[in-house]
Amino acid sequence: MPRGATTLPAPFYTDVLYFRREMETLFARMWICAGRVEQVIEPGQFIVREVLGESLVITSNSAGQVNAFYNVCRHRGTRLCTEAEGSFGRSIQCPYHAWTYDLNGLLIGAPHMEEVPHFDKTDYPLHRVHADVWDGHIFINLSRDAPPPLRGQLADLPSKFASWRMDTLRLGHRIVYDVKANWKLIIQNYNECLHCPNLHPALNKLSHYLSGENDPLQPTYMGGRMDLRPGVDTLTMDGKCSRGVLPGLSGEDVRRVYYYAIFPNMLLSLHPDYMMVHTLWPIAPDRTLNICEWHFHPTELARPDFSPDDAVEFWDLTNKQDWHVCELSQAGISSRAYTPGPYSNREDLLYAFDRMIVGVHQG
Repeated sequence: MPRGATTLPAPFYTDVLYFRREMETLFARMWICAGRVEQVIEPGQFIVREVLGESLVITSNSAGQVNAFYNVCRHRGTRLCTEAEGSFGRSIQCPYHAWTYDLNGLLIGAPHMEEVPHFDKTDYPLHRVHADVWDGHIFINLSRDAPPPLRGQLADLPSKFASWRMDTLRLGHRIVYDVKANWKLIIQNYNECLHCPNLHPALNKLSHYLSGENDPLQPTYMGGRMDLRPGVDTLTMDGKCSRGVLPGLSGEDVRRVYYYAIFPNMLLSLHPDYMMVHTLWPIAPDRTLNICEWHFHPTELARPDFSPDDAVEFWDLTNKQDWHVCELSQAGISSRAYTPGPYSNREDLLYAFDRMIVGVHQG
């Protein structure tokens, strides 16, 4: 840690111009996690996501390919979808004048346009958003031109987490949190546990806050792992596991929990028996929607006595503690009394993240 290392000045968390620059530089150019393939597994199933003031539709075609489009009809710009999720069936139809598109976004029906000279349906497909998949996670990219491949952004993470076979896991529970804090405060809180003894007594009983080890900051992610205390099987209210360990895990992985922030919006938590994923959707400098999902192995989900409650109750408690303190941080940073404070040597990962953010604004 360099001498004199401090937190960032207030505008990084409060100023709308800083917020817009981060949205355009990071969220509009990088691959962002938008959901799970299982949400669009049937042809025509769709989910809608809101980011950068845009409404985006994610669906799949008859071949199982995931597609993403702007939620904008090519006729007069009408929104195609008003629901957060659902199914189109075999085609996508505008509710206004019934322009109709196939599941690849191609215009296949345009009432009353047959009389228009030189009108060609092939000239009016839905505006496409780049989409790709990693191990069951859907990613989208709003770049106008072809972006670098998703695999490049993920770097070594696909091999690092291959044992979890994330594509086989299925949703067990979802909670949407509305956090009155800047998205960066949520990421920073997620990637340090110095606050755990004071803020998370239940978590600290199960995993010592200094047991972990962080990777050095990477250009597209940061994270590390924490070890479970002796006698603790997983992170639940009592530390016991009512489910089997995920089939692909062995060795030290069954005694650890991994926490990785995959920039700019995915928080991935991998446990011996389940996966928890947060996706962050910044609304304003001081507000972030956080979609939190718990995923389990299908064999466990199929058991008559299956319940996700032990994991959900534990993390809902822990999440709310985190979001509350993030909101307190946002409120304090917004005060005229705030000045950047010093980092400890154990906060080197946060300082490195700050330097990356500063680079966004300088570049």
